[in-house]
Amino acid sequence: MQLDNSVLRQQFAQVFSPGGRVRIVRAPGRVNLIGEHTDYNDGFVFPMAIEPEVRIACRLREDGLVRFSSTMFPGEITEFSIEGDIDKAPLGHWSNYPRGVAASLRNSGLPLVGMDALLTNSLPGGGGLSSSAAVEVATAQAFLTLAGHNVEPMRLALLCQKAEHEYAGVPCGIMDQMIVATARVGHAMLFDCRAFLRKPIPLPSEDVRVVIANTMVRHDLTGADGKSEYAKRREQCQAGVQYFRQFNPDIKSLRDVSIEMIEQATGKLDELILRRCRHVVSETARCQEAADQLVARNFEQFGKLMCQSHVSLRDDYQVSCEELDFMAEQAMQVSGVYGARMTGGGFGGCIVAVCKPSAVDALIDHLKTTYKNSKYGIDPVVFSTSATGGAGLME
Repeated sequence: MQLDNSVLRQQFAQVFSPGGRVRIVRAPGRVNLIGEHTDYNDGFVFPMAIEPEVRIACRLREDGLVRFSSTMFPGEITEFSIEGDIDKAPLGHWSNYPRGVAASLRNSGLPLVGMDALLTNSLPGGGGLSSSAAVEVATAQAFLTLAGHNVEPMRLALLCQKAEHEYAGVPCGIMDQMIVATARVGHAMLFDCRAFLRKPIPLPSEDVRVVIANTMVRHDLTGADGKSEYAKRREQCQAGVQYFRQFNPDIKSLRDVSIEMIEQATGKLDELILRRCRHVVSETARCQEAADQLVARNFEQFGKLMCQSHVSLRDDYQVSCEELDFMAEQAMQVSGVYGARMTGGGFGGCIVAVCKPSAVDALIDHLKTTYKNSKYGIDPVVFSTSATGGAGLME
């Protein structure tokens, strides 16, 4: 869905009344090309900002009141004041994102103003393309624009991450907010999750295109013991760190473990823990090599690393599912596709594929047709995108 600022302005006037100076800000979604479940192990990730995005039309208020609405929830307006304590909405309510951002900005010492704000979104819901981070960063950009302030993008990302932790109750890493706030047009971003160092890597749209396919499924990640599969993976990684720390007390995370150490642990470390560690250690290495291959314009090798990543996520980390496996396998049947893999936390959501520009239409058609005609019988959302820039003011 292509967003239209004139339509957004009309919708804003219908919700909040016409008149006044209305500004429009945007923040993109993101996809991670490679480097999955490495962020909380101090590894590397390699995301890019994508064309689907969040936009907010906003207008200054003089009374310190914030009235926030979304086209996804017609008729619903959430209200709070920036001049008092900003209460949380019930857990899971969408308004915790703008509430949390306002609180995070104010608590950091940034003076805020009241506003009327209408949000619209072209990101597919539940697809793992970071609509939450896009909402957070766009909200922050709206507040800052109306207050006449600028904040360094990485600081803005950290403030939005804090908002998600404290108001949405999601202990997310920094990758999503980082790329949404700092992305560069035509580039992916190699990000060191330990040192917080960013390295933009060219992704020339004339040579390579990115296609994202949403399986439209999201499996329950809560086990019989009530503990999420995500939490279990984190605990298993930490168990691996404790094992390797016996031999080297300087090991702080799986970032400090080598593939040779993994091999030496075979038959000694619990097999399940070993497999989890092997994925993280090998994925961190793949992520760095993938960036090097992209710089060298070796798209074939970049694609092979993506495929290796999917196999590792499927077999060692066990966070894929049959729908993701089917999509990734089908993508590789199309001529001109370099590589494909699941992206995001797993157990549903999207795959990402990298291909020649001439292969885009064939790939989209093949994925839509085969997935619909398979036993799943679902119409998937499939689209191509180039690497876009980070959040900012549009008009």
